Amino acid sequence: MTVVTPIGSARSVRRPRPEPVDLDRCAIVAAEEGVPLVTGEHVEYANLDYAASAPCLTPVADALSAALPYYASVHRGAGHHSQVSTDAYERARRSVARFLGVRTEPADAVVFVRGTTDALNLLARSVPQGCTVVVFESEHHASLLPWEHPASQAGAVIRLPLPESPGAAVDAARAALAAAPRGPRLLCVTAASNVTGEIWPVEELVAAAHAEGARVVVDAAQYVPHLPFHLERTGADYVALSAHKLYAPFGSGVLAGRADWLREAVPYLSGGGATRSVTDHDVVWNDLPARHEAGSPNVLGAVALAAACDTLTPKVQESLHIRECALVERLRAGLAEIDGVHELSLWGDEHPRVGIVSFVVDGLPADLLAAALSAEYGIGVRDGLFCAHPLTRHLLPEGHGQAVRASLGIGTTWEHVDRLVGAVADLVAHGPRWEYAEADGRLVPVPDPRAIH
Repeated sequence: MTVVTPIGSARSVRRPRPEPVDLDRCAIVAAEEGVPLVTGEHVEYANLDYAASAPCLTPVADALSAALPYYASVHRGAGHHSQVSTDAYERARRSVARFLGVRTEPADAVVFVRGTTDALNLLARSVPQGCTVVVFESEHHASLLPWEHPASQAGAVIRLPLPESPGAAVDAARAALAAAPRGPRLLCVTAASNVTGEIWPVEELVAAAHAEGARVVVDAAQYVPHLPFHLERTGADYVALSAHKLYAPFGSGVLAGRADWLREAVPYLSGGGATRSVTDHDVVWNDLPARHEAGSPNVLGAVALAAACDTLTPKVQESLHIRECALVERLRAGLAEIDGVHELSLWGDEHPRVGIVSFVVDGLPADLLAAALSAEYGIGVRDGLFCAHPLTRHLLPEGHGQAVRASLGIGTTWEHVDRLVGAVADLVAHGPRWEYAEADGRLVPVPDPRAIH
């Protein structure tokens, strides 16, 4: 039997509560005036869409404000500002390395990219030619699709069906890797589902893959905003994340992990910075990480990501997670009491998860529910299939084509949770109070008296 607990934690029935920490630095940048409703009122915005993109932490905004006066292109400038920016960029790399617990002997690579999708596409083009890739159909499209792109170096891509349990996931991955042709093999797996929030048995999957001589890349985009991830302790070979989900929404991300495949690969992009020498007949490419960071890098995005990493220490994340678990429990319990509401889950109500709850409501299409929650109650949620179409479609009850996802984070309050539960109950009982029509692919209130532009 596979028991899943937060990655890297002790396998105990009761985990000790972390020491109290000062969470004042974990405030987010938020609009003070609230949001308009179609009724003419203004209310505090209940942002329950953190899994799509998280708001900016105030320490991140402060770090950007401090860096902006000295911004310049990095690495090859003799001027003072260029040297200051270069130092900030490389210090950011070291902060991310600490945050992810990368290995030092031999040293893991830390490559700045645009986000998780970019990171996994980079890895898909860096695996050895013909590498067999094993991936579950439950993955986000960022993890599911890059291996089959025409530019991917991967060979056979084995898609595993949705596992019935964490133990079944481990068994299926082990069997698929054992049956694959000898040679380079890679298992791609999420740390936490972006649809259900359920935590995957990463350490057990890593052990199973390594026993078969395969490597593992972990999509930690939805995990690291909630809990610490340590690359060396988990044993995973690679990890990918997006800064915009980690309270640093400025276009950066990271692929970190073993350097050998990345060092041997053709540069992800060709251009300045990736080259050491160019002649009429030859190009000598740079070593890591510059090899895969062609062009003028996103210095401010790296600084922002580092500030988030430095703020969200393991102790801070553990303390935040305790509060988040209570909020999630309140949300799930409240929704469960409303007739016709069905929560989506792969492994059952008791499985550990991060702050994501997806659900459907009988008789209320997901897009109409999300539109009404925004226009009439000031609540932001996500509706659709969440860029994980195979998983979401499998979990949807009959008669439903899409779901609503509420995702929690640092700025979520008890009032936000209670407002969502009350709003869903009100909509189930009475329906939307406004008319809605499709515009640009979404339902919007008609007429819409709010000032959106």
